[in-house]
Amino acid sequence: MAADSMEIDDSLYSRQRYVLGDRAMHQMAQSSVFLSGMGGLGIEIGWEIATFCFVNLLLLYHQFIIFNLNPYVHVDISSSALDDNTDLSFLRKYQCVILTEARLNLQKRVNDFCHSQQPPIRFIGCDAYGICVRVFCDFGDEFEVSDPTGEEPKEIFIQNITQDNPGVVTCMDNQPHGLQTGQSVIFREVGGMVELNGTTQQVSVLSPHSFAIRDTSLLQPYAHGGFFVLVKTPKTYRFETLEQQLCDPQVLIPDFSKPEAPLQIHAAMLALETFQEQHSRLPNVGCLQDADVLLKLTEEAPVNTELVHCLSRTARGTLPPLAAAVGGVASQEVLKAITGKFAPLQQWLYLDAVEVVRPLQALATEEFFPRGDRYDGLRACIGESMCLELHKLRVFMVGCGAIGCEMLKNFALLGVGLAKSSGEVCITDPDLIEKSNLNRQFLFRPHHIQKPKSTTAAEATCEINPDLQVEAHLNKVCPATENIYNDSFYSSLNLVVTALDNVEARRYVDSRCVSNQRPLLDSGTMGTKGHTEIIVPNLTESYNSHRDPPEEEIPFCTLKSFPSVIEHTIQWARDKFENAFVHKPSLYNSFWQTHSSAEVVLQRMQTGESLEGSFQVIKLLSRRPSRWEQCITVARLKFEKYFKRKALQLLHSFPLDTRLKDGSLFWQSPKRPPTPIEFDLKDSLHFTFIVSTARLFAGIYNISYTEKDLSEEMVARILATVKIPQYSPSEKCIETDESAKKPDQMKMPVSSEEEREAIVQLEEAIATDRVTPEGLQMSPLQFEKDDDSNGHMDFVTSASALRATMYSIEPADRLKTKRIAGKIIPAIATATAAVAGLVALELIKVVGGYEFESFKNCFFNLAIPVIVLTEPAIVKRTLIRNNIYFSIWDCWTIFGHEDFTLSEFMNAVREKYGIEPTMVVHGVKMLYVPVMPGHSKRLKLTMQKLIKPSVDRRYVDLTVSFAPEADGDEDLPGPPVRYYFSPGAGTP
Repeated sequence: MAADSMEIDDSLYSRQRYVLGDRAMHQMAQSSVFLSGMGGLGIEIGWEIATFCFVNLLLLYHQFIIFNLNPYVHVDISSSALDDNTDLSFLRKYQCVILTEARLNLQKRVNDFCHSQQPPIRFIGCDAYGICVRVFCDFGDEFEVSDPTGEEPKEIFIQNITQDNPGVVTCMDNQPHGLQTGQSVIFREVGGMVELNGTTQQVSVLSPHSFAIRDTSLLQPYAHGGFFVLVKTPKTYRFETLEQQLCDPQVLIPDFSKPEAPLQIHAAMLALETFQEQHSRLPNVGCLQDADVLLKLTEEAPVNTELVHCLSRTARGTLPPLAAAVGGVASQEVLKAITGKFAPLQQWLYLDAVEVVRPLQALATEEFFPRGDRYDGLRACIGESMCLELHKLRVFMVGCGAIGCEMLKNFALLGVGLAKSSGEVCITDPDLIEKSNLNRQFLFRPHHIQKPKSTTAAEATCEINPDLQVEAHLNKVCPATENIYNDSFYSSLNLVVTALDNVEARRYVDSRCVSNQRPLLDSGTMGTKGHTEIIVPNLTESYNSHRDPPEEEIPFCTLKSFPSVIEHTIQWARDKFENAFVHKPSLYNSFWQTHSSAEVVLQRMQTGESLEGSFQVIKLLSRRPSRWEQCITVARLKFEKYFKRKALQLLHSFPLDTRLKDGSLFWQSPKRPPTPIEFDLKDSLHFTFIVSTARLFAGIYNISYTEKDLSEEMVARILATVKIPQYSPSEKCIETDESAKKPDQMKMPVSSEEEREAIVQLEEAIATDRVTPEGLQMSPLQFEKDDDSNGHMDFVTSASALRATMYSIEPADRLKTKRIAGKIIPAIATATAAVAGLVALELIKVVGGYEFESFKNCFFNLAIPVIVLTEPAIVKRTLIRNNIYFSIWDCWTIFGHEDFTLSEFMNAVREKYGIEPTMVVHGVKMLYVPVMPGHSKRLKLTMQKLIKPSVDRRYVDLTVSFAPEADGDEDLPGPPVRYYFSPGAGTP
């Protein structure tokens, strides 16, 4: 495929495109990459590169690479040896060379060749030996990066600018600016000190909310408003060759609990290279003599003896999850090498999994010997007993998307759930495969589109490892499916893995794991960022133990009247779509399903009865178009309302010179005064809005149209007949309170005049036969961002851009609009592979019952790059009294019977747990609160009467508060008290 003729399929690459941008995508499409290596690490990197849109990829040795993973990748295969005698001139046609698991001398030779070229060929070396892996990057003497972080600059509004030398800029409402000294910003829309507008100023940070710029003492005084935006400037990185870096390595430190580890691994792996040169082999598995020889080779560098012994013992082995993690990191560096986007690794990354193998060192040496099967590499690292434990695992994975596919691959390589008698991997996902999934969910192919994710992923995984026991479900995991995923189900599991893309589902699964004392492995990605969290019963906090601050909602008045940034106009357009084409049609249908006869509705309204929603529904009925021409007319009137009359009304209610009580101008930043837009059919944006809006109205009213009807000539002919009513200002109050909520139109009070108007309109509709079954039915739309033929994104993009123009906001292109309107989470396969690999490493530790200190959570941003490994948060324990503690993992139990009263329940808690119950609550229902009137009478009522259990519910979890030891202190909540309705209803 020729690079110049390639068009990037947005529906396939949309999420990756949001991470990289168009420029980087096209750079990749015109690049050639050379990849060498026969091991698992090479395969991992090959997979990741193939999910990008490279046109040329030469794979050395990879005869078994899957060619149909990405139709845009042109793959060549070579089985020629790459060794010390190879003429390297053939590499000149490649922009990037990756060597995996090659001897160090060969890496140095190839690196020197790449570094000496003009321009230099970007070089990446990757090695994996048992528990230790490394990545090395050399992108030449001068490597320019256009965008080191990849973060989209935000508009930060200004509170004040001093007339001083230097001038000090303060952000509005103490909003943190996120700048660093030496960066530059550009100023816009500053009132008073107008000389700053359009200028770029270097900043010196004074605080998180203020910074200094140049001398402003001779400028006009600052008056009001304005904002600034970070100016992204290219940054040049300088690299040394592999030979130069061996003696004085520049390393990334991923785990600050052992900051010395990278340099120790560096020394140990160099010693391993010397060992191979001297013995023409790697150390033998479990051979203490080889381990001592390797240790002696590191005498000149201070190294950890345990680390060297572990490396020696496992060097012949492979930990697939570790290879997956480092493969994701290395592939991200390939992307940087090609595109010049994101900060490259300088220059070494070392990762180890010593925590995985440390507790296994006491096992007999025979545990690690090869047995001639596919698990020999894994067995060399973790031993036969641990392999068997993995085979016997019963795992429940929720979600089979990008992370889910990677996790299933790791399960297959680790042999998770193979044992026919006890092992199984149960997966569930209600979603179907979409085209955009193919870019990073590598178990799926084009012919799988619209097939279930879970069953398809299960079949593909079994092709990797036919012995895998996989049960695939199509269910959502939520309260509605607790009859399927009940306590018995969770009790049969060894652990739960989430591969979800939303917080609400994570919180629910976490609560079920805590309730059933099951470990949970969670992970997630957003673009180049990723996180993993390990949740172990009685050791760590749970996912619900910490909550991110809620996402700030855009105030209703801002959306309706005072947008200041493009996100506001996009959300406004999205809301208009939902209201006009989803919400109103749905309410319309619901109303007529409840009130099937228009004549009966009219009768009831004529008698003075108020029917909720009737005014809005009858208004829709009376204005219902029946022809395409009327849809165009409605669209033109909407244009007039949204983009002209709204502006005129706002300027009537708040003229430009309006001042607040404190004397300041009403129209000052962040408020922007609108400018009415005059309709111009020749303006492509105006035309797109009219046509897309008309198409959507035609859709909900089931009105047909032809391609000819969409032509500019036909639309112009219709618009020429449309009469635009004269604008007259209204005295209606415009909401300015940012705390005000959006009113429910259906529940707003209707005046008597509006009721009379609705009755007249309904009478007219009945008289003109508009209340046919078809007339009482609409077709609500479902917003679909990825179908460019349906007009949905045409409407949102044009409406948002027009509103942005009206408020002097820079409009967003279609891609950005789609991302925000569709709430698309940017995604890239490199981050997915990394989080899945790191989670699978923790899975081994959970299975082995490791100590708390062994577990690692991770946060990374591969763009910067930053990788931070930390211990999980230890579970908090609350003191009750006399050294009696409880945590989130504790659950007290009380067994009752049919006639068990609330008083008996409280006595049972008192006697069994030694506390004095003061309050009993079930969810949000207060069963017993002494200060509440009449609650003392409840003590004689039975628990069944108070709670009314469902047929399939054997217990309920109650919150019981108890009196503190010291008088005057507030009552304290204890752990959940699980009340079983019958004595034999215990946990299975």
